[in-house]
Amino acid sequence: MRIVILSRHGESQLNVAGRVNADPARDPGLTPRGEEQARELGRQIAALDIELAVTSRFPRAQSTARLALEGRDVPHLVDAELDDVRIGELEGQTIAEYRTWKRRSSREQPFPGGESLDDAARRFARSFAVLLDRPERAILVVCHEIPVRYAINAATGSDTLDGPVHDVRNALPFVFDERGLAAAVAGIDRLVPS
Repeated sequence: MRIVILSRHGESQLNVAGRVNADPARDPGLTPRGEEQARELGRQIAALDIELAVTSRFPRAQSTARLALEGRDVPHLVDAELDDVRIGELEGQTIAEYRTWKRRSSREQPFPGGESLDDAARRFARSFAVLLDRPERAILVVCHEIPVRYAINAATGSDTLDGPVHDVRNALPFVFDERGLAAAVAGIDRLVPS
């Protein structure tokens, strides 16, 4: 059986500051608590023979994977398709400002100078589909809350990508077999047609 473990990164400095960040160059990384969460993720998956780590371009995701797999010789692939939603001019704003903009806008409307939530969902689905074609039997994917949330909700047949699971905690492993990940891709494609 092939599995993919999806996880959000550990607590980041920007999580604590209450700021949104979609530019990998502006990511200051994990907090000490986030580093410990990453190590705990590693303890939770210690019995699995992880053959590949895949992360977004963000330091918080890459550090989480590195700490979770500390002491193991696991190849690492960086996939920009797994980057957080590109929020353009909202970069560095507060989470409250981000949520206010989101409430006033549709999923199809791009963030000012960025992409839409639907465009991001399509990007995530493309990345998940590529993972289905990989030969490795166990892959750890560390990315961001939204792609993990979308995968969970789409795989379970939800009518929305934002529920019933909405808040994805940091550095928790969500295990998908091939059928579950294929269901996530199909669910995103169903909810966000091209």
